[in-house]
Amino acid sequence: MDILDLLKSRAKRNEPLARYTTARIGGPADLLVEARTVEELVALVNRADEVGMPCIVVGGGANMLVSDAGVRGLVVLNRTRATRFEMKELSARVEADSGVVLATLARECIERGLAGIEWAIGVPGTVGGAVVGNAGAYGTEVATNLHLARVLRRGRQPEYWTPRQLAFAYRQSALKRYRPESRPIVLSALFDLKRDHRVNLERRAAEFQARRRASQPPGATMGSMFKNPPGDYAGRLIDACGLKGARRGGAMISPVHANFFVNTTGQATATDVKALIDLARETVRQQFGIWLELEIELVGDWPDLPPEEPDDTAQRATPALDPPTDSSTRLD
Repeated sequence: MDILDLLKSRAKRNEPLARYTTARIGGPADLLVEARTVEELVALVNRADEVGMPCIVVGGGANMLVSDAGVRGLVVLNRTRATRFEMKELSARVEADSGVVLATLARECIERGLAGIEWAIGVPGTVGGAVVGNAGAYGTEVATNLHLARVLRRGRQPEYWTPRQLAFAYRQSALKRYRPESRPIVLSALFDLKRDHRVNLERRAAEFQARRRASQPPGATMGSMFKNPPGDYAGRLIDACGLKGARRGGAMISPVHANFFVNTTGQATATDVKALIDLARETVRQQFGIWLELEIELVGDWPDLPPEEPDDTAQRATPALDPPTDSSTRLD
């Protein structure tokens, strides 16, 4: 059976995306198909491009707010799950498919006594999303350990990008400057790790988990709503405006941490959350003169949103690359 025929048999039409996001919010996708291997992921994206169908890739569904109107075209659910380890005496490398759950990768590394990703033990989302958003916690981020990312640019063959070409910044990369429907797709990521004692890594991971439980709310959220402005914290600013506990419909600004917006009833809509986003932004702007920049992405059909095409800097930061020929730079 042809790979596209196989994938067609898995297709779901008008599938509610709330089932696939951490906030449990989102309208229907015109068409949703699950990709279980990198080859399937590439085939789906390429086929959508060939027929002119809008296409976005969704991993763990964190750090995104899907419109109540849903998403036009094809949504590819990234369920690629392969990991490959290369062990050395004092160091190691791991190559993980972009659909690997970040917390799962952290646990696998800890079990092998490999340090570098234990900060991600409680972070939602997948490896691909973590690379796009340069995810991080407790002073460490993806850029700290990433060696190469394998990326599919639309209409090209897969290629390897270095951290320099990814142009990492705080919760930012060259990839995130693209709209989701035109964004190059992360296929896998190669991380440099160091050997350490498993007991040390388990202790650090437990400390990270405890800090996360103490400072972040339980329940259905998207993760941090806004980026921290230079020299301050978004949560502190929203709290100082007296907005903890503010509600719109079924959504609430968390009383635990004001930079987390919670789907308290399980019935919150994207419109509810967007109303709280607008409230927090405008109130902080009025009281502190600071415009909070979203860390999450607004995905799907949103009225009255300005265009966000990649600028010249983003284009210059991502030149075409040939895959490295030195086998030591990746795992075969």
